[in-house]
Amino acid sequence: MDELTQVYNDIIMEHSMNSYNRKKMANPDFVEKGHNPNCGDEIELEVKMDGDRIADMTFTGHGCAISQSSTSVMIDVLKGKTIAEAKELIATFIGMIKREIKDEDELAKLDEAIAFRNVANMPARVKCALLAWHTMEDLLEKK
Repeated sequence: MDELTQVYNDIIMEHSMNSYNRKKMANPDFVEKGHNPNCGDEIELEVKMDGDRIADMTFTGHGCAISQSSTSVMIDVLKGKTIAEAKELIATFIGMIKREIKDEDELAKLDEAIAFRNVANMPARVKCALLAWHTMEDLLEKK
């Protein structure tokens, strides 16, 4: 395993086991549930907005290490972003997982979420990695 892959694995495991983003939020502005019926992964995103900026996000739920860590990393990446910026980052992440975006400069915008790039090589895990991102996309469409 190369060094970069190990760094990515460490990020995924850290967020899976010790996510400081996993908690209930008092008085969220928006709540959106995500569910993957294939494996039973479930998340609930809670979002606090400040105008058109994501002021805070948390999640609760259960599932595999990929779905739970992807949710936590997504929160770190999107917190503080405007809705337009968040939608762009979500599209980039989905494009990376679907192997439609390979440009390193484009992917660098994803920060730690680039750790999930190798999930594209594991078809059974793609929906796990995308669960939170699609759930947040749904939430933003409703707003």
